[in-house]
Amino acid sequence: MIEICCGSYYDALQAARGGARRIELNCGLHLGGLTPSLASLELTKEGCDLSVIAMVRPRGGGFCYSGEDFQVMERECAQLISHGADGIAFGCLNRDATLCVDQNARLIDLIHGQGKEAVFHRAFDCCADPYRTMEELIRMGVDRVLTSGLKPKAMEGRDLIRKLQQRYGNEIEILAGSGVNASNARQLMDETGISQVHSSCKDWKQDPTTVVNGVSYAFVPAPWEDCYDVVSEELVRRLLEAVGE
Repeated sequence: MIEICCGSYYDALQAARGGARRIELNCGLHLGGLTPSLASLELTKEGCDLSVIAMVRPRGGGFCYSGEDFQVMERECAQLISHGADGIAFGCLNRDATLCVDQNARLIDLIHGQGKEAVFHRAFDCCADPYRTMEELIRMGVDRVLTSGLKPKAMEGRDLIRKLQQRYGNEIEILAGSGVNASNARQLMDETGISQVHSSCKDWKQDPTTVVNGVSYAFVPAPWEDCYDVVSEELVRRLLEAVGE
């Protein structure tokens, strides 16, 4: 399974046209991915034959959420499911980088209560102890974990991903992501034994109104300062071909 990280309805269309079957739908990918709009979810489900895992993340920064943050997360989770999400990606940590059991358990109960998939996202890569955390997630009934092996890129963390797959792969799905593309996905899968990877298949699209009159809304450096990131249909197709899907 190849999962494409999408930041918009446009991205979802490109992923589908490239042959993807599952996406993670977000907004604000430059912040690590935030909760998508209901409109983008609805249009994606109406216009694409895709399994859609919707992100629930109310802000940038880390994953230690206040009571107010979590109130928003619970409501977003319920709304996304009611508007067609096939699963929810989430992750709540305490200040010491251990799992916030109560918050995670409440979201898992909400998700599973509607028959949807519960996916713990890359908050896992900020956890204090990957083995203990994985065992706790299994006990709580999480269906899948997205991880780069506690490293910035999955290829750098492939030794831990391999160990996690060997130890827990029969109890929980392990999805490797961050820096995965057509040039390394097959090697990553072969070396770790995983059967799923997550990729942004990123390209750049120009918006000439990004920097005008000395006023800048750029969020990337030159030479892409007047651009924003999008999913590339061609890169999705190349990735699928590379792994033989």
